[in-house]
Amino acid sequence: MRVSIRYQLLIPLVTLLLGVVGISTWTALASADRSRRQIETQVKNVARTLGESNFPLAPGVLEMMKGLSGAEYLVIEKNSRRTATLPAGHVELPPAGDWQTLRLGPPVRIGEQTYLCSGVRLQQRPGSTLYILYPEALWRDARWQAVYPSLVLGLCGGLASVALAVGVAHRLGRRIRELGRRTRLIAAGDFSPMALPGRYDELRDLGQSVNDMAQQLAQLQETVKNTERLRLLGQVSGGLAHQLRNGVTGARLAVQLHARECDGRADPETLDVALRQLALVEANLKRFLDLGRRDGLHLEACSLTALIDEAVRLLRPQCRHARTELRWAAPAVAVSVLGDAGQLRHLFLNVIGNAVDAAGAGGWVEVSAQKVEGGRQEDVRCVVEVADSGPGPPAEVAPRLFEPFVTGKREGVGLGLAVARQVAEAHGGGITWRREPDQTRFRIELPCK
Repeated sequence: MRVSIRYQLLIPLVTLLLGVVGISTWTALASADRSRRQIETQVKNVARTLGESNFPLAPGVLEMMKGLSGAEYLVIEKNSRRTATLPAGHVELPPAGDWQTLRLGPPVRIGEQTYLCSGVRLQQRPGSTLYILYPEALWRDARWQAVYPSLVLGLCGGLASVALAVGVAHRLGRRIRELGRRTRLIAAGDFSPMALPGRYDELRDLGQSVNDMAQQLAQLQETVKNTERLRLLGQVSGGLAHQLRNGVTGARLAVQLHARECDGRADPETLDVALRQLALVEANLKRFLDLGRRDGLHLEACSLTALIDEAVRLLRPQCRHARTELRWAAPAVAVSVLGDAGQLRHLFLNVIGNAVDAAGAGGWVEVSAQKVEGGRQEDVRCVVEVADSGPGPPAEVAPRLFEPFVTGKREGVGLGLAVARQVAEAHGGGITWRREPDQTRFRIELPCK
């Protein structure tokens, strides 16, 4: 049977409340009994004083005793003579006893009031009886004053406990229901974080754990998506690679044959650029085939300056044709890395080529390289920054710029930056980008040799 946590919290508190009510009731009854005994002790003392005294029990004496105790007094002597502090008619009076055994009661009605009446035989006046009539209203007031604090404290404490228990149970129940709702949303695929409560307790820790779990699931889902895209890319590119390589190989042979037939009459630099571009296309095909694989790198000492120089030379004809200014100044200090020269060349060519496309006609691209010293020798990094004057990626593309098949170009495939990130990470580095006023800046970090 399912029992709500609200009731699991309320049951012990209700049990405690019943205990508080029981204790308060017992305390109230004890206070009432103590109040009765105090009044009876007071009346006993008066009865003893009057019973053992030899002075006459005149009306003035009885009035004085009435002022001290609050009780009315009636003296009936053996000759039936009566002395009283109140006009008494004919009433049924209880039998008299000794002052030691005096108890208030039973109640008698005189006029409009009820009294608790007790009779005491006067030792110094044989045959005379003293009746003490204590107003029942005073007795009730005294008893209520004795009971009132215990009842009020018990009632207020009980109500406060119930209100506190209900409030705590309601708040905890609401927070637990929110956790349940959030986990159902995660199960449905919504990995957005939940708002954490202000109170720092175990439920807040549980909420933080749920948020961490949602974040990890989101990352896992993104990894699965990327893996699936890479797998699909491998399948598609594998089918196209053979035909494309045949076409590139044929084009290279045709250019080389043309260069030999021209026998120096053609511009050698133009033919060299064409051959380099065809070699680059072939290298790109190989990189696309390798995308998503974790093949071993052919590590060797590489001059970062030489790799960037080569990429810039390959892209200058495109820049002259598009009237795009390409700025590159080699650093004064040689910058070298330990890596795969072919993959790093492809990395720089992709990033700088994207910047040239983004800058467009009349724009500019600026490339810089430097060493950044860290606190330790192994923290020295080679940083290459590529800035362009283009408008930057569209807002809907920007968060996923390095994912495969994500591009803001109308005719783009969306693989260049995905390959660039994979190469940088395979070399122990990374690539990031940021939008600055009037320019977009890509930052490539690699460990220096």
